[in-house]
Amino acid sequence: MLPALDDEIVRHRIAKRIALDLEDQAVVNLGIGIPTLVSDYLPSDRHIVLQTENGVIGAGPIPEKPDLRFIGAGGRPLSLVPGSSIVASDFSFGLIRGGHLDATVLGTLEVDEEGSLANWWIPGKLVPGMGGAMDLVTGAKNVYVATTHLDKKGRPKLVKKCTLPLTGVGVVTTIVTEFCVVRRQEGKMTLCEIAPEVSVEELLANTGMTLAVSRELRTMLGI
Repeated sequence: MLPALDDEIVRHRIAKRIALDLEDQAVVNLGIGIPTLVSDYLPSDRHIVLQTENGVIGAGPIPEKPDLRFIGAGGRPLSLVPGSSIVASDFSFGLIRGGHLDATVLGTLEVDEEGSLANWWIPGKLVPGMGGAMDLVTGAKNVYVATTHLDKKGRPKLVKKCTLPLTGVGVVTTIVTEFCVVRRQEGKMTLCEIAPEVSVEELLANTGMTLAVSRELRTMLGI
């Protein structure tokens, strides 16, 4: 059994680890939920441009006094960094669909060992659609999944094969949970980092997908 961690620790641990992974000068889109927290942990020695689907290029973290004229696609207040732009949504999606994003960070309901992602529909619940997620996973050079390792019923979210409607097929490059970092390497999902609270055996026993274990496995950065 995996240890129970405080929800805030989980969310911020995942966000911080992904922030450390983003490269200098990267243009990045952050999805709703845990991904929005990534902006609070961007390394000060890197210049990372955050883009939002609703038309901000150069978004910053929530200011001390939020101005609700400036929000991200998920409704979370944001700030405008020096040099930022506000553009029309068609321009914003042209940037996404044109392959100009270095990375996107998204939450998920399921992610499988082929790198497929299901993150937009829960059976029995009405939803308006997948939004821009379909565009993001096909347009971004790197797709990060930010997710808890288990769902609320204790079932693995890293599965052998997705059972929910897919957002994208074979698109995921990196998965970050509160307990590990998994990267798609040579066509295989590979365990590259692990949290100090768990052993490899415990992690694999609570993971639905088959994971290769890196010879260079190390403790998760940022903990």
